[in-house]
Amino acid sequence: MTNPIVKAFWDKPTGSWQYVFHDPDTMKGAIVDPVLDFDPLAGATSTANAEGLLEYVRETGIELDWILDTHPHADHFSAAQWLKSQTGAPTAIGEKVTEVQQLWQGIYNLPEDFPTDGRQWDHLFADGDSFMVGNVPVTVMFSPGHTLASITYVAGDAAFVHDTLMMPDSGSSRADFPGGSSSALYDSISAILALPEETRIFVGHDYAPNREARCEATVAEHRAENIHWKDAPSEAEYRAVRDARDATLPLPKLMLAALQVNIRGGRLPEPEDNGRSYLKLPLNAFQSR
Repeated sequence: MTNPIVKAFWDKPTGSWQYVFHDPDTMKGAIVDPVLDFDPLAGATSTANAEGLLEYVRETGIELDWILDTHPHADHFSAAQWLKSQTGAPTAIGEKVTEVQQLWQGIYNLPEDFPTDGRQWDHLFADGDSFMVGNVPVTVMFSPGHTLASITYVAGDAAFVHDTLMMPDSGSSRADFPGGSSSALYDSISAILALPEETRIFVGHDYAPNREARCEATVAEHRAENIHWKDAPSEAEYRAVRDARDATLPLPKLMLAALQVNIRGGRLPEPEDNGRSYLKLPLNAFQSR
């Protein structure tokens, strides 16, 4: 088995990690969870993050096979469509994204003809699907809990676990979004931490305030040090900790903006008759926290 070279890219405003991984033998590669920049005060999008990913890909000589999202993010816009427009590489996400689309179609009161079949991506992965990036084998694990559509990409000895786990000193990610479940999250973490102990886990976010941002720890390190897992909690114990923590958290600042872009695969809403796209806010759909 060939293991990938992984390059991480940090987006400080959203606390997000983006990744490019590639096979050193064939130079085939993939991008995971790219960020489209958004200034909520100006309502302005830009492509600085995505351009940085693309510059690395081109300078390194990587031939992109895929642009991969792990789930529809609530804290940043996906740059998958912009990167596809620049490279021609296909986009993909997990097949349960259709359920997220249906859920948020109702929240946003989108028209009945809004597509909720996942056609906004080139490919929808099912649990257990596998594919190759050069000589690197990639397996898809359905990893719900944070959202009902989250998946993990296990590429050689690297697992891109999206927002299921944080770094060991931060524990795990919240499970209180629409469609989230601390019970499902417990099962997903159990499956991820059953991978070989040398597996490199790459997380989707890091918000730790008192150290430099980090993105990587091994399965063994999570088993031994993760503050939500190191004492091998039962499901009931884990859910009690997770649910209590979630009850104290405000909703992400960009959630209501980001989801209407990300259920479209990273596309802005269709322009109106003046040629401009608009975001809408569902007033009083959520309780203030």
